Amino acid sequence: MLIRDCAGGVIFYNDTVFLIMNEKNEWVMPKGLIKDGESPQDAAVRRVFEETDIKGSIVEQAGRTYYEFYSVTRQKPVCNRIAWYIMQTDSDSFQISEPDRYKNGGFFDISTALDMITYSQDKSLVMQSYKKLCDKLGKKPLPE
Repeated sequence: MLIRDCAGGVIFYNDTVFLIMNEKNEWVMPKGLIKDGESPQDAAVRRVFEETDIKGSIVEQAGRTYYEFYSVTRQKPVCNRIAWYIMQTDSDSFQISEPDRYKNGGFFDISTALDMITYSQDKSLVMQSYKKLCDKLGKKPLPE
């Protein structure tokens, strides 16, 4: 099995979170491979910017997710290990930079985002990240 280390961002602007729709029509968060010699934090910030043109600053680590799939091109199973970081941005503007890989994107209120997100582990990650961010900022989370 090929193990790939990746990093991504759970990006918040006020009480909204950024989601991006991939080529499979799945609503996900921006993420990508960590380059040799690159820290997971730097990779997360880089991938968020490369995919969305969003300049996010890391607040703290959000957690980790893992997923496995069979790569037809590599003819072997692959496991992606993703280190996620809670990020904040000071603007809701974005630009999808890879239109062949991503179809749509935007900042959505938390309850709408939870309904849209494709994978259950990503839903949990967003909810936990939102609660951590609110705790850190000393504010009460909006109702789900």
